[in-house]
Amino acid sequence: MLLGAHLRRLREAQGVTREDAGWEIRSSESKISRMELGRVGFKERDVADLLTLYGLDDDEERTRLLALARDANNPGWWHRFGDVLPNWFQSYLGLEAAAALIRTYEVQFVPGLLQTKEYARAVVLLGHGRAKADEIDRRVELRMARQQVLTRPDAPKLWVVVDEAALRRPIGGIDIMRGQVDALLEANTLPNVRLQVIPFNAGGHAAAGGAFTILRFPDQDLPDVVYIEQLTSALYLDKRDDVDLYAEAMERLCVEARPPTETSKVLEEIRRDLEA
Repeated sequence: MLLGAHLRRLREAQGVTREDAGWEIRSSESKISRMELGRVGFKERDVADLLTLYGLDDDEERTRLLALARDANNPGWWHRFGDVLPNWFQSYLGLEAAAALIRTYEVQFVPGLLQTKEYARAVVLLGHGRAKADEIDRRVELRMARQQVLTRPDAPKLWVVVDEAALRRPIGGIDIMRGQVDALLEANTLPNVRLQVIPFNAGGHAAAGGAFTILRFPDQDLPDVVYIEQLTSALYLDKRDDVDLYAEAMERLCVEARPPTETSKVLEEIRRDLEA
């Protein structure tokens, strides 16, 4: 996506049409469009030809962009889980790994990035109860591996708004839920994690349609992306009007939720109730 954004900017600065750019690399206008959106792989030769067409004669910048082309084709860590990973979710993992800010709203479950191993296993079993034990283990391992993004040196900021119902629903049983709430109390102390809870007494709220995630990237050339997961597929929205609508809903959710300073108190109340 980052390389595609740079290529688009260079092309537009030179007044080159997508059709002419496609002709230069023996391809089509639609191929250029997909490249600029980061939705197709890159051939280093094609990128080099486009940089020449766009008049880029800065050797240092040219080298940097060609290095990006090579990096864009390297498989992510998640490719070793290809046996249990649908293609539509691989795209999300790439976006999650590249994000600087992840804002997510959840109504049914604790978000995957904050799940304990036991809770994650219980959630996986809900959707894949007939799967073999080794497949369940692989799916849980994948979810745990995702969480490393929060502790790497350049970790993104994670801002979670979760419905109280998700925290009181004893997925996997009371003991597993107690452990999950304890893990949330610990996660809430991390400097890059902000957690808010929408209480039952909030009534209806801005995101009644269901869970969603908004991802923001460090490069300003990249648009925010809204991710909406479904049972067998997912939606990726990056049109400005769509993103603005979800961003507005997220802002209202943050206002309707208990403030972050009260999150630990809310979690401790739920933890006590789970002891009863």
